[in-house]
Amino acid sequence: MQEKKKDGKYTYFEAGEGTPIIILHGLMGGLSNFGGVAEYFPKQGYKVVIPELPIYTQSILKTNVKAFAKWVKDFITYKGFDRVILLGNSLGGHIALYHTKMYPEKMLGLIITGSSGLYESAMGDSYPRRGDRDYIKKKAQDVFYDPAVATDEIIEEVYAMANDRIKLIKTLTIAKSAIRHNMAKDLPKMHVPTCIIWGRNDHVTPPDVAEEFHRLLPNSTLSWIDKCGHAAMMEHPVEFNRLMHEWLKKLDVAHNLLTEQL
Repeated sequence: MQEKKKDGKYTYFEAGEGTPIIILHGLMGGLSNFGGVAEYFPKQGYKVVIPELPIYTQSILKTNVKAFAKWVKDFITYKGFDRVILLGNSLGGHIALYHTKMYPEKMLGLIITGSSGLYESAMGDSYPRRGDRDYIKKKAQDVFYDPAVATDEIIEEVYAMANDRIKLIKTLTIAKSAIRHNMAKDLPKMHVPTCIIWGRNDHVTPPDVAEEFHRLLPNSTLSWIDKCGHAAMMEHPVEFNRLMHEWLKKLDVAHNLLTEQL
């Protein structure tokens, strides 16, 4: 991935021209988690933008799903985008969902993978205890079907977070916020076209969570990736891109038909 840009209060990666796809990373996830997406879609006529979410930098009062969703809307406005496609993994998926609920007029489409928003018991459980590197290594590996995907670099990142008192407090604040902002009642009213891509072996947000999202979201499609855990775009980038691209082509056709009818 190329260098990140720093623009006023925003830091983000950007590549390509065309319809904007804004990617929202998860709690433990850096921008590099979406390297496969960032590499592929700019060549397909999309502008890929990955902002660094202010997960650990906002005041504790703004450390919640709703405030992050508003931050995303402000970022979209700042970039001058009219309507966007949002892609989110884990907490990023939850923020994308909440943004869709609050600002449907900003949305062309939504893509979620391993998203929170319905099932949060995993959130409480997956927060690392301080200090214990072996425990943290095991937790990081559990996120993936293939534990080798949890590189030393990823383990180190999680370990540093768990040993930073302020980050730990904010992480727990976000976990509580995720439970508080459960979206089960909102989803049936959300008609934005939604693509759900899920790992069949996701232990953090199990497959029945994907089924539930699909059941509750009126305009959704659900695709599975086998031998895949909680971060499909990292474990199976080629298959993830293929499924996402197929859906985007259909979205494009539907959008063009609608425009013609209007």
